[in-house]
Amino acid sequence: MQDSALYYLPGRGGRLGSGLGTALIERKLSVVGRETVGAFAALSFQEQVEHVARDIQTHFWHEHARILANSFGAYLFLHAQTLMPAYTGKVLLLSPIVGEFSNNETGTHFVPPRARKLKELALAKKYPTSMRCEIHVGEQDWQSNPENVSEFGQLLGVPVTVVPQAGHMLPKDYVTTVLDRWLKA
Repeated sequence: MQDSALYYLPGRGGRLGSGLGTALIERKLSVVGRETVGAFAALSFQEQVEHVARDIQTHFWHEHARILANSFGAYLFLHAQTLMPAYTGKVLLLSPIVGEFSNNETGTHFVPPRARKLKELALAKKYPTSMRCEIHVGEQDWQSNPENVSEFGQLLGVPVTVVPQAGHMLPKDYVTTVLDRWLKA
């Protein structure tokens, strides 16, 4: 793949050419990845993770490669990483799901597949951590609980930025600044 290519995993129900994907395309990047809809969404979680791992190892396994994953897409990447050696390219995770979450105000509770696996591997120091990874999460994000994300990042030695007064959808201006810096570095 060319250096301007980027592997993108949007959140649940996300498409490559909308939302954050639009901002990537506007930057003249070749956006490749997995839309989390349709046939891909119908696969089992294990099959989804295997597809992501295979995509990365086949097309994005070099030090200049970049992966950007958002919300549930980040959860897929984090699980795909468990099937591979530590990733050699750059990784940017925005509002990553790292396990179960709940919101007492709305009574919403979600336990994703293998909710405890990432933390268990990190605690056992068996998670293959990409050292060129950074994570950003909103201070008020109940889906990507900032305490859980920060703890996970600390266990892996990956920097986590908690964005003040932000929820699950990080402010567009903030994401633009992070994205511009991350793409140039």
